Amino acid sequence: MKKILLTMVLVAMTALNASAQFEKGKVYLNGSLPSFGLSYSDAKDLGLGLELNGGYFFADNFLLMGSAGFEYSNKKWNDLFLGVKGRYYILQNGLFLGAGARYLHEYKNFNDLQLTPEVGYCFFLGRNVAVEPSVYYNMSISDFAHKSEVGLKVGISIFLDTKRNITVLPN
Repeated sequence: MKKILLTMVLVAMTALNASAQFEKGKVYLNGSLPSFGLSYSDAKDLGLGLELNGGYFFADNFLLMGSAGFEYSNKKWNDLFLGVKGRYYILQNGLFLGAGARYLHEYKNFNDLQLTPEVGYCFFLGRNVAVEPSVYYNMSISDFAHKSEVGLKVGISIFLDTKRNITVLPN
């Protein structure tokens, strides 16, 4: 009984710690590996990518962010992309749903607009740092059958507080 009670208290404390990170006014920075061999697409082989995200919580649990990145496969820099995303953190427990759009420029002058839904979870390592695994789907508008991609990505995130209270002491 004591073990169950202790486990419930620890879970509650973790949820309360996470909830403070999704408040309005927080700044979000993230770096992730979107295609570390854990994606499937009809048009790509094994590859490696890097995605950088930056965003702002414009309301509690609602994040708006921009993203940029590249992917490397088939012995060349294949893709460059820029995008905009939104996320909603469910019940302030770390589970999130995201959606967005990105412009993709691929090697040999192929340009595409993709819709990018994702679902993931924030595992907080400390007060401001989290690991975020997520499942994503990059749905191609111009070539749905061959250029769409589903995969797993893992990122490291930093949550910064912009509402710091600064106290000035009189001389």
